[in-house]
Amino acid sequence: MNDPILVRAMVHDDCERVSEIRIRGWQHAYKGLMPQPYLDALSVSEDAERRRTFFVRAGSEVVNLVAERAGEIIGWACHGPYRDGEIRTDDAELYAIYVDVGQFGAGVGQALLREAADRCADAGHRRMFLWVIEGNDRARRFYERAGFTADGAEEPFDVDGVAVREVRYVRELLG
Repeated sequence: MNDPILVRAMVHDDCERVSEIRIRGWQHAYKGLMPQPYLDALSVSEDAERRRTFFVRAGSEVVNLVAERAGEIIGWACHGPYRDGEIRTDDAELYAIYVDVGQFGAGVGQALLREAADRCADAGHRRMFLWVIEGNDRARRFYERAGFTADGAEEPFDVDGVAVREVRYVRELLG
């Protein structure tokens, strides 16, 4: 683990590995927070197919980044304009960040989040928002250490008939 972490723009060929990290991340982080049959049924190959489609259709507003160490992809982040319903705002949103579960605590998430925030600030976004599952204490601590604060907004979404509550976090990017 002495090799440095390189954060770069994702390319189409990265989709399979990104999906593997994303699905294993869901299965690890959301155990006990979402119905287990739903988590068990998640498919890397199906997610990779969706990811390829999203990647091609995303356009320049959505930025996908991967983190590599020694040539191996070990994390993924995606950000773009903040979505307030169907309305785009001048703020940014971190749509997703996932790290290979074997790399937790190794600085991968920090490197991805720092690069995403820097790119959003460089693009002129004043703030960055993100949504995190209320019971995902590890992720909440990670975001709080990175300067994000819960702003009081909450929203449930349905996972196999179970309401899963998300809380919104925000961080100022430009002073």
